[in-house]
Amino acid sequence: MTSTDPGPTASTEAAALLAHVRTSGARLSSALYDILKTRLLEGRYTAGEKIVVESIRQEFGVSKQPVMDALRRLSSDKLVYIVPQVGCEVVSYTPREVEDFFTLFGGFEGAIAAVAATRRTEAQVRELDLISARVDALIASDDPEVRAHGYRVHNREFHAAIHAMAHSRIMEETSQRMWDLSDFLINTAGITNPLASALPNRQHDHHEIAEAIRNRDAAAAREAMERHIIGTIAVIRDESSAQPSR
Repeated sequence: MTSTDPGPTASTEAAALLAHVRTSGARLSSALYDILKTRLLEGRYTAGEKIVVESIRQEFGVSKQPVMDALRRLSSDKLVYIVPQVGCEVVSYTPREVEDFFTLFGGFEGAIAAVAATRRTEAQVRELDLISARVDALIASDDPEVRAHGYRVHNREFHAAIHAMAHSRIMEETSQRMWDLSDFLINTAGITNPLASALPNRQHDHHEIAEAIRNRDAAAAREAMERHIIGTIAVIRDESSAQPSR
């Protein structure tokens, strides 16, 4: 889906946007930011794609100002790039930059997992198991689109549950921003249904992480989490290579 082709959900999103603004008192630019950010994280734009301000303005029936305000926030998030007097496009990162990010991200998430292993409660472990069971159920699906989307949603839930175990606002808030960039890099890589083919191996990692946390084994939790996150590099590389030639 491109920025000039909003697709069948456009009118629904526009109506939901206006209803949300009316009922919650939220700023229009903030609501637009949330919608455009979700589109970016779900891969509805591709790396390097132009984002046409006028198309978004017309789609949602708003003025140019709230659209630009939303795009400036996305630019601060390093998800889009605004060129004054030229336009806006989705940020495109090089393979080396992607690898650098996941290497850094792996170390950070590993540290959180280690802390979570020492601070988690039994109730939190049970919640993690429930979330993991949702990912297990996805493996049985023959629909790669269902697997890819479901994994993105439940994977964020799984890792968010671990962040909560750490009982650290600084860790949780910093990690949230990094997870947004992680989803962005995966879903704008031009891969159809990213991570769908790797779901069994990714879930195997989850089970190892959960078991280490259950056992309060901080070192094992750190190692398993770091390996899991850095392993994303190879998955992206392999799935990109398997894409049909255009």
